[in-house]
Amino acid sequence: MKLIWITEAKYVNGYKIDIQFNDGTKGIVDLKDSLDAEIFKPLKNIDYFKTFNKNAWTIEWDCEVDFSPEYLYEFAVKESERTQQIQV
Repeated sequence: MKLIWITEAKYVNGYKIDIQFNDGTKGIVDLKDSLDAEIFKPLKNIDYFKTFNKNAWTIEWDCEVDFSPEYLYEFAVKESERTQQIQV
């Protein structure tokens, strides 16, 4: 597997973030269903969720929570494939 990192990340709405990766893959990831673990509890506050920052590899919040770029990449690829199927 090649090394993946986020090059751009923009808040969309709800728990959705539009993400672009270093290989050109783009997609909107909806993290709503990924926030069940106790560590992600602060992110359930939508106003706090919006405060993410992009570091050298991924997106993170100041409560020291992040998602691996590989995890987000998987979401982006699935969303991209779903969107392409709808357009066909």
